[in-house]
Amino acid sequence: MPDYRIIDRDEDLPPVIDALLAEPRYALDTEFHRERTYWPKVALVQIAWPDDLVLIDPLSVDLSPLRPVMDSDALAVLHAASQDLEVLELACGAVPKRLFDTQIAAGFLGMSTPSLASLHERELNLSLTKSSRLTDWLERPLGKAQLYYAASDVDRLLEIHDRLHAQLEERGRVGWADAECEIMRTKWRGPRDPDEAWRKIKEARHLKGKALTIVRAVAGWRERRAAEIDQPVRFVLSDIAVVGVAQAAPTTTEELAKVRGVDKGLARGSLGPMILEAVGEGIASDWRPPRPARRPADTRDLRPAVALVAAWVNQLARDRALDPALLATRADVEALVRGDDDARLATGWRAELAGGPIRRLVAGDAALAFEDGAVVLEERSGRAVT
Repeated sequence: MPDYRIIDRDEDLPPVIDALLAEPRYALDTEFHRERTYWPKVALVQIAWPDDLVLIDPLSVDLSPLRPVMDSDALAVLHAASQDLEVLELACGAVPKRLFDTQIAAGFLGMSTPSLASLHERELNLSLTKSSRLTDWLERPLGKAQLYYAASDVDRLLEIHDRLHAQLEERGRVGWADAECEIMRTKWRGPRDPDEAWRKIKEARHLKGKALTIVRAVAGWRERRAAEIDQPVRFVLSDIAVVGVAQAAPTTTEELAKVRGVDKGLARGSLGPMILEAVGEGIASDWRPPRPARRPADTRDLRPAVALVAAWVNQLARDRALDPALLATRADVEALVRGDDDARLATGWRAELAGGPIRRLVAGDAALAFEDGAVVLEERSGRAVT
């Protein structure tokens, strides 16, 4: 059972920060909820370093003083860090300057997006408790089972880092993992663009003309309103209502109240005029969706080639003990075959491992064959099969 300290007073945080600033690395995790809010609400921060482990209660402690730790040269070890980084940026105003994501690292060792529990089992032969996985982390006081669960997530994470790093070194893949972790660390996590919110509504993509400009305006208003009051967008207005408003183009409260998905009370309340104003903006707008960029070839003509190359990429990943999804998705393959300048397979370790050979294939200098149940890339003979 991990030993831990609870930090639930502001005056207890500075000694923790001083200790962390003297460490070369630390393990970090967060517990948060976003089911009922627009922004993720942090409920607990767990940090471990040699001989110490703290559980910081953000409902009682200001987390902003942790920023110097984030800005330090210490290596932050996290698992599946994407959402944790978003939480830290909101709570501390920064993310760690250096990051090692154990899930990403595991992908370079052949594991397919493993859970933290599966890494504990594989690397340490330990079973993590799952009893509090779906708990309400915002309740207070937190029970012993909850605190134990939270502490366990970081208690042995530095050991897992040691083991994964050693395996990466053995395979010459430390640079690959570092590059991928840096992409994760620096990824844009800012507010969603309200003008692009309509694209997340499946039914909105089929609208045309004024219905499209209205749905863009109403979805944008909904996004801004949700961020302002910190509620999920569906709590402000449902997707069905957004599309219904776009199709009906109401100009009065009475017309708005008849739209499917729009509650009569909402239409006649304070939000009704706001929605009608957004409808008016949409009607007056001359916006049109940008035309897709011209591509060197018709995607439909590339389907056979993409399917074959994707099969080889998956085979290559398995042969090299890589998570296939980490190496390339089908969309990545299509982008490279199509000749996109920003194709992921065109740069970095992906280009080194797969992008270069694929370019040779597209240029006609190599060929794919089926051998012993596997797709292989080989030198092209130039001799036609008759």
